[in-house]
Amino acid sequence: MFSHVVIFWTDPSRPDAPDELIAAAKKYLESIPGIVHFHVGKMASSHRDIVDQTYQAALNIQFQSKEAQDEYQVHPQHLEFVNQCKPLFAKVVIYDFE
Repeated sequence: MFSHVVIFWTDPSRPDAPDELIAAAKKYLESIPGIVHFHVGKMASSHRDIVDQTYQAALNIQFQSKEAQDEYQVHPQHLEFVNQCKPLFAKVVIYDFE
């Protein structure tokens, strides 16, 4: 199993940016072959100080292998998602792990 986690800080001048990003992720990314599990959503608030609450949205995708994730990275739908959503991003952090 290979996990790809992307944390998005959206442009604060665009209040609808988190919703637009989530809708685009569902439209472009969810159906890409090789995905075992797909989850995208807004940051969940927490009373715990250790939980980062500075971001607005996150994406968690699991693949069967790193090779499947490598194919996802160059898939036309992924590239279109990045192209369409890049103006919404203020900052992006990615965590990949096996």
